[in-house]
Amino acid sequence: MSSPLQALLQNPAIWRGDEQARVRLPSIPTGFAELDRELPGGGWPRGVVSELLSERSGIGELSLFVPALANLSREDGWLMLIAPPWIPYAPALAARGIRLSKLVVVDTRSDKDTLWAAEQGLRAGNCSAVLAWPAAINERSLRRLQFAAEEGSSFGAMFGAAARAAPSSPAPLRMQLGTRQNRLAVRIVKRRGSGRVPTLLLDVERNRAANRRH
Repeated sequence: MSSPLQALLQNPAIWRGDEQARVRLPSIPTGFAELDRELPGGGWPRGVVSELLSERSGIGELSLFVPALANLSREDGWLMLIAPPWIPYAPALAARGIRLSKLVVVDTRSDKDTLWAAEQGLRAGNCSAVLAWPAAINERSLRRLQFAAEEGSSFGAMFGAAARAAPSSPAPLRMQLGTRQNRLAVRIVKRRGSGRVPTLLLDVERNRAANRRH
């Protein structure tokens, strides 16, 4: 019989900094095995807002999420893209396995509207994923989004420019994205657990071609 303390420590909300490999979190496989190995729970965490900081937009950052979105589109919830910097190309998303009937693209006029829409989607409980591109986001707003994701058990991702990012963040998962050797370079800046992670070079083009064959 486990003690109350042992039961408490099994709660996924408890972060034990020396046990990254054993953190248990509901998660969604990313579609990149090398990335899954470095993420607590083995994928994108549910009930969490992740922060993605890019050196510039258009480097393949959405491709990092397409395999997970394709799997999530087979669930009952909606997939929300809020204020993307470009118009999503529906035929390409469908070719990658995303069910367009589950996709909602929200065009906003201000960061205030973007963050409001993201918070509502995360909290609603009927959105499997909420991805948003605010021009800027502060710590208070990230905390509100994190609480909303926990309440709605949703997966959230906030994209931003690395040059404008705050030095610290309440987001449990924080990554920096760039390009190197014609691949998407992913550096995990913050995660639940310990240990430094080398920069991962992900071949999103090969992953895209493999998904099309399937």
